[in-house]
Amino acid sequence: MEFIIVTGMSGAGKSCAVNALEDIGFYCVDNMPSKLLPKFADLCLQSQERISRVAIVIDARSGHLFEGLFDALGEMKQQGGSYKILFLECDDQALARRYKENRRKHPLMESAESIAEAIKMERDMLKTVRSRTDYLIDTTFTSPAQLREQILALFLSKDEERMPIHCMSFGYKYGFPAEADLVFDVRCFPNPFYIDELKHKTGLDKKVHDYVMDNEAVQVFTRKLYDMVDFLIPLYENEGKTQLVIAIGCTGGKHRSVTLTEELAAHLGKESRVMVNHRDIHKL
Repeated sequence: MEFIIVTGMSGAGKSCAVNALEDIGFYCVDNMPSKLLPKFADLCLQSQERISRVAIVIDARSGHLFEGLFDALGEMKQQGGSYKILFLECDDQALARRYKENRRKHPLMESAESIAEAIKMERDMLKTVRSRTDYLIDTTFTSPAQLREQILALFLSKDEERMPIHCMSFGYKYGFPAEADLVFDVRCFPNPFYIDELKHKTGLDKKVHDYVMDNEAVQVFTRKLYDMVDFLIPLYENEGKTQLVIAIGCTGGKHRSVTLTEELAAHLGKESRVMVNHRDIHKL
């Protein structure tokens, strides 16, 4: 029996994540008080012939009932139910903007004087569970479609022998990827942005790819990058890490980082489950 506890910041995309999980066969329950978790898990364990994968959303909407989550999870584990925690993160400004756009009420708003204060209260409430999460996804710069792809990459495959690897390109001008485990800065290499013919193309275009890769320093970097990640991946797997996020950043996230992320993903895809996300490729 596979239990996924879905939690995180309100407005960070938990509903989208649950929809994706439901589409790939998870039995999903939203907004469950933590005290009900052991009883519900026991019922699921008794129905393993019909239910094998369960996703449960437990978050700040349950208010004081959120307290005791880890006591409930410990009781569930004693019953024979193992679990992983999926945490949806997002920065404060993006959350405030989303609430302003959709005009929904933050679940802690009755106890706060402003949306900023409500977000801070929720972040404090979730601090412990965030520190113990198994899967962390930062949706600050992620579209619903990209979030769905990440969820599918994590949970769709039946092959659990290899750790899923998420290769991400990003632009430093749009912010640092909080979920990244390994980050490589490639701003030191020649920038296609300053070539008129390449400026409005991306690293997915052959001409940009060839320009980036036709550089001796880039070729040396690529070989060393492969050696490093090939050395580290088995160590992370032996440690029990459930996913690895490798981010490659350039200034705008459209040219150098995209090309090198594609190169890395192609290399890793020979042996591992790899997902590629070009976070900032369509930004102006």
